[in-house]
Amino acid sequence: MTRALLVVDVQNDFTEGGALGIEGGGEVARKVSVLLAKEGDEYDLVVSSRDWHDGDNDNGGHFAVDEAPDFDTTWPVHCVAGTKGAEYHPDYVTGAVDVHVYKGQGKPSYSAFQGITDEGITLPEVLRRNEVTDIDLVGLATDFCVKASGLDALSLGLNVRILTAMVAGVAAESSDASLSELRAAGATLI
Repeated sequence: MTRALLVVDVQNDFTEGGALGIEGGGEVARKVSVLLAKEGDEYDLVVSSRDWHDGDNDNGGHFAVDEAPDFDTTWPVHCVAGTKGAEYHPDYVTGAVDVHVYKGQGKPSYSAFQGITDEGITLPEVLRRNEVTDIDLVGLATDFCVKASGLDALSLGLNVRILTAMVAGVAAESSDASLSELRAAGATLI
């Protein structure tokens, strides 16, 4: 068994004060950093994803340009590559991260499994090369990118645990529904 920690989108634009700030996002950043400091050696691989959108286009309709965002498929501009909003939250200490994946880059993207490394390697390939069988999943937002990443991990046959104290979502109702959906799909909630 090879276990990885997947940290999803703990970025400034998804935490308090960001373009799509989530209440509790900063606390998730701090808790993930504590986990890595105290128990990071228990993971064979630590992967961190982040939205990394183009700044010169609507990213395949992901950014609302001509109308107000619907907050389901269209969003305000957020996590533009190279901006402060796209940076990891300052309380998220990334020194233990082995692999960074970037998602978006011109198209709508929610799952970390749609991301690629600087070398152009997909997350599924990174996990395969490292013989990962089990993933602990933490990050933002429970009801969007955490859910999509967890479902994709399960569809690849990985054993998935959601560390519920280290996720935060846009809304309580949709976050609870997402966790229920993940559990029904085979994830373990810790």
